[in-house]
Amino acid sequence: MSTQSHSARAKDAVALLTADHSKVKQLFTEYEKQQNIGDISLKADLALQICLELTIHTTIEEEIFYPAVRTETGDRKMVEEAIQEHAEAKELIARIQGLAGDDPDLDGTVALLRRAIEHHVSEEESEMFPKARESGADLTALCEQLQERKEQLEHDMSAAPLRAGTREARGERSAIGQADS
Repeated sequence: MSTQSHSARAKDAVALLTADHSKVKQLFTEYEKQQNIGDISLKADLALQICLELTIHTTIEEEIFYPAVRTETGDRKMVEEAIQEHAEAKELIARIQGLAGDDPDLDGTVALLRRAIEHHVSEEESEMFPKARESGADLTALCEQLQERKEQLEHDMSAAPLRAGTREARGERSAIGQADS
């Protein structure tokens, strides 16, 4: 193993993005468990955590990874399709962020987001990522850029309320959703 043992940092851009995909898959699975148990508060927090992770992930892909993939592979159509899929996911994310934790539409909207993300991830991991690996892209340098931007976004977004127009937003003080009660 390498001597660099700072908390499981990915070695290249594809590994970093794949790790993000795995994290979101786990969050969706945990959401489903809570859906069956019926813990509304935890389920609502998980939905918002999914939205936060996906917002950061789509931002770093669109700002850094996709332009590099387009440049290195010349595959404009593949990148445009991925950006269109992000737009669909962002609409669902905005809808979820506007729902209260006990809203009956929450489960269905999270399920729609999960299906959209699973489709998108499948395409990226089977088409775009292999093409990126075969291209001349410096995936190590890209990884550093992605990681730096990701940390900046995590910092910026942790200071903002996650629920926009819901009644929970008024008492919310942190990204975890600790409402005054």
